[in-house]
Amino acid sequence: MFQATRRRLAIWYTAVTAILLLLFASGFYFYVRNTLIERIDDTLNHVVEVVERSLVIEPVSTPPAMSPAVLAGQFQVNVEASFRNNSNTVEDDHIDLEWFSPTGELLWSTFSQPLDIPIHPNQSGETVHISEKNNTSEMILRQVTDRVEIGRQVLGYLRVSHPWFEVAKPIRQLILDLTIGTILMVIGVAAIGWFLSGLAMEPVLYSYQRLKQFTADASHELRSPIALIQTNVQVALAEPNLSNSEQQQLQVIERITRRLGRLVDDLLFLARQDSGIVKPQFISLPLDGLLMEVIEEQKAIAILQKVHLSLNFIEDSEDLIANSNSHPNTETEPFTLQGDWDQLVRLFTNLVSNAVQYTPAGGEIKIELKQIPKIKRQPTLGKVTESWEKNHSLLKFEALQVIIKDTGIGIPVEALPHLFDRFYRVDPSRTHRNSGGSGLGLAIAQAIVENHHGQISLESKINQGTTVTVTLPLHPSGL
Repeated sequence: MFQATRRRLAIWYTAVTAILLLLFASGFYFYVRNTLIERIDDTLNHVVEVVERSLVIEPVSTPPAMSPAVLAGQFQVNVEASFRNNSNTVEDDHIDLEWFSPTGELLWSTFSQPLDIPIHPNQSGETVHISEKNNTSEMILRQVTDRVEIGRQVLGYLRVSHPWFEVAKPIRQLILDLTIGTILMVIGVAAIGWFLSGLAMEPVLYSYQRLKQFTADASHELRSPIALIQTNVQVALAEPNLSNSEQQQLQVIERITRRLGRLVDDLLFLARQDSGIVKPQFISLPLDGLLMEVIEEQKAIAILQKVHLSLNFIEDSEDLIANSNSHPNTETEPFTLQGDWDQLVRLFTNLVSNAVQYTPAGGEIKIELKQIPKIKRQPTLGKVTESWEKNHSLLKFEALQVIIKDTGIGIPVEALPHLFDRFYRVDPSRTHRNSGGSGLGLAIAQAIVENHHGQISLESKINQGTTVTVTLPLHPSGL
């Protein structure tokens, strides 16, 4: 439990830090990218200003006789004079210039081949993608296009281009650096988170260990005085000179002492179970014989409560082998498994006694023991190693299942998720008999099933009955 909590804390530390790092890296990436683009746009606009100032504009005395005309109107740009030295100037900065006529005709360019891109006057900058003729590569440019005019007369269009790799190259390097840095940071935070979560869990673990130790010690110390009280009460009850009132009072004391003794035993079992002091002693045992002993002990109470109690053994999940009055097959031993005899007796005693307690007079309790075929593997039954599979490949079954079905008062739907919680009890007003239970029976049953790497489930409907299913693997340790 504490390892799982520590693991969850470390995962939360790592996840939150990873999200924050991702947000920071994303924000930093977009900030750097936008900054680089803005710097290129500023450079392009500066080049546009410089080139426009260097344009040689001449008045037109007579309209041009041949087309295409550079400019129609009172002024025109002398292309040869204006762009004579500009190509050498912009080569060092990887900037290309294009001059277009007012009609959009390309008149001058620093590109080796003209670009097949329409003119879009835009001083804020735009990114264009140009496919090569063989469509095997793509050129990306950042461009600024400015309309050059005097008054209302358009002299032409100036387009300035900058290669996109000036942005892409540092951005790729930035992405690589951020990725490596984020991964290293997440790994570091995971290690630190695991260490810090361990420090955070230490006082909780210490307090929990002290509480478990106190529970175990208190339960152990209470057993002796409770047993002594019960013995003295029984001796007092054997006195022949007791009055009726005195005898009734002693009987009440004995009943309360017996109930308190059961509670102490349950607490001691759970405390030892939590601390791992007592380990299950697995032996090869016949589960059918164990169930017959449990039924034999509970039959007297069932008869007193006028409840019919039956036990059936089913082999191969099809053939009825025996009922509660027959004996198991000693030759094949189909219902033999590895388990702790005392714990399993306690498990099924709790379950059967609960069924008897909450089944009204005239009701019926059916207990069924059957085999689970190997093909119906359930992952919750535990992981079987390859060596076990190799040595037991001829086995046909992998688990035994015990179903306890009664026709009792049932359990409310809202109470089902809490039935295995310690000290949880369903509304006592619904109980037709005073059970005197402590609410630890099902918690103990679940702990025993978990010790055997099995599975326990419970289904119930109001006034229709309850069905408890316990599945136990044949070899819980996987050996």
